[in-house]
Amino acid sequence: MSMPILAPLLLLAGQAQLPPPPDAATQRRVDKVLSRAPVIDGHNDLPWELRTAHGARVEAVDLRRDTAALDNPLQTDIPRLRRGKVGGQFWSVYIPSSMTGPKAVEATIEQIDIVHRIVRRYPEAFAMARTAADVRRIARQGKVASLIGIEGGHQIDGRLSVLRAFRDLGVGYMTLTHSKSLSWADSATDAPRANGLSPFGRQVIAEMNRIGMIVDVSHVSDATMAAVLDVTQAPVIASHSSARAVADRTRNVPDALLRRIADNGGVVMINFYPAFLSMAWSEWDRARTAFARERGLPADLYGRETPAAIVEWERSHPEPLVTVRDVADHVEHVARVAGRGHVGLGGDFDGISGTGPVQMKGVDAYPLLFAELVRRGWSDADLAGLAQGNILRVMERVEAVARGLAGTPPIDATAPEE
Repeated sequence: MSMPILAPLLLLAGQAQLPPPPDAATQRRVDKVLSRAPVIDGHNDLPWELRTAHGARVEAVDLRRDTAALDNPLQTDIPRLRRGKVGGQFWSVYIPSSMTGPKAVEATIEQIDIVHRIVRRYPEAFAMARTAADVRRIARQGKVASLIGIEGGHQIDGRLSVLRAFRDLGVGYMTLTHSKSLSWADSATDAPRANGLSPFGRQVIAEMNRIGMIVDVSHVSDATMAAVLDVTQAPVIASHSSARAVADRTRNVPDALLRRIADNGGVVMINFYPAFLSMAWSEWDRARTAFARERGLPADLYGRETPAAIVEWERSHPEPLVTVRDVADHVEHVARVAGRGHVGLGGDFDGISGTGPVQMKGVDAYPLLFAELVRRGWSDADLAGLAQGNILRVMERVEAVARGLAGTPPIDATAPEE
């Protein structure tokens, strides 16, 4: 049988493997849990998507409507946030690792401004939050509590004064690295430079503890993650990472470090990007990207207008099926190794090239995951912890550590030049 004929059969077989829709009783139970404990998601890249795909024209994109149908579609809008039972969102103020120096600081401020503009434009839907108490209050009002996360230590330009200024602007966490290693912390996807944390890197952690900024260990190397856990006084998060034992990607967290994050009181927030959920999908995506590069075509246009040559390639190379079951497998693995009190959700929407598990390609996806976990025997209390209780506990503990360090003077330090 030729591959073009085989491909549709494989796709049909994949469709047959989709989990059944939740029954009415399960749906009612999920609705009840998430009405009381709406989801707090650890990572969403809407600000950067608005900047790059829509020219930073926040006011020109109507988030009150379904944005999936735009010429440059988004995975996030107010109707889908409401269907997804989202009560809190850490908005990433990502900039590329290639952007460094004062330009990185400037661009980060511009990204923070985009978050504030979103919130100001839709006061009926969003409100800025800095603390766990803020999140609870705003969620009770039926709005999305809006928090901010920096996605890479390059964004502070090696200066703790900039870190403090970002905290004053409302930044709640900083991911220590993105895709490139720094002189003071190593990335999971680059050669090491700091061999964990440099002396300045340890000062960064101490200052984050002092000012009440959450340390985020997504994207960092295993050595850096271990070094952070050696020195931090407050719990950490992995804002958008999954389990390496389930999908062997360096961006995912290995079991030994899952246990250490649990001992630290932290939370690993599961990423919905198929490449971090499924090794079959990851290998398929690598092959698709290689094919596109050979022909000088863009390969990251999932859900958009795809070049005809890639469409033809996909016919003979069917996309592996990734579903809610794969997401639940990662949730359950982290829960088994670290405990159900140490897992959360960081979907990475609008940062995952418009893709996602089948039926989970936008911020309305969360109830489907909770229904799958109901089928797997999760209690309402554990579901509420996954949705928000676990990350709120981390926030409260980070705030308590900062109060305890309030009398400690700021650390006056800058990194060695990159």
